[in-house]
Amino acid sequence: MKMILPLLRNVLLLSTLFALGACATSAPVATSTATPADTSKVRNSQAQTGQAGTVEDVSRYRPTFPAPKEPVAPAPKPVVAPTNHVNAQIEQRLRDQAYTNQNVKYAQGYRILAYVGLEREKAMAVRRAIISRYPDETDYLTFKQPVFRLHVGDYLTRLEAEQAMMRIRPLAPKAELESMQVLLNKAAY
Repeated sequence: MKMILPLLRNVLLLSTLFALGACATSAPVATSTATPADTSKVRNSQAQTGQAGTVEDVSRYRPTFPAPKEPVAPAPKPVVAPTNHVNAQIEQRLRDQAYTNQNVKYAQGYRILAYVGLEREKAMAVRRAIISRYPDETDYLTFKQPVFRLHVGDYLTRLEAEQAMMRIRPLAPKAELESMQVLLNKAAY
């Protein structure tokens, strides 16, 4: 046992010495704060004076590419005029549809509910106020016992109905929109 300890110590010291020797540098390293551009300038000046030995010019090995060609615009396509694009059957169906559309009297739209209540005199007063201010508006006064309802206008779009309601609101403060069937082509009736 006495013999193993000194031998083991010698082996450890020897391996440590080899490890330190392997890590040692052959020459001192100088720390530099030079940028790559600065070092290339130094190499170029050394190459010109012959201090750095042989410096090769590798610019002749750089690849060169031809400039891209301008894209060629495609030739315009000739315009072909349609010939006989409506046959007799289609023409007949279009006439039938036009005739059917002329006979349509109602469409889904909006009316303004200007008054709902039990008092006939109040309903008539609101009606007179609206007609005197807006004579082009159509009014519909209905009575379903015991309630009077005053509807105003025939509007196909909600936007038209909202605009008319903003005009009528000062005369009928509780006015609101109702979706219902409205009369088309008022001038024809």
